[in-house]
Amino acid sequence: MVIDGPVDIVLDDGTRVCSDRFAVAVCTCRRSRNYPLCDTSHRAKKRPAQSSEDRPVDQRDMT
Repeated sequence: MVIDGPVDIVLDDGTRVCSDRFAVAVCTCRRSRNYPLCDTSHRAKKRPAQSSEDRPVDQRDMT
């Protein structure tokens, strides 16, 4: 999740994380080694391929 900076984040344990950047990516997957800031670790996780039966049907294809 990208939010407008600068930010001052207070974690549950009281730890404060500050960033003066104009835009800050906050981790929502908890895989970041730089948590609570995103380091794009979520990209390394491979999603299982969906079969054609599992994919949502695009309504535009129905016409």
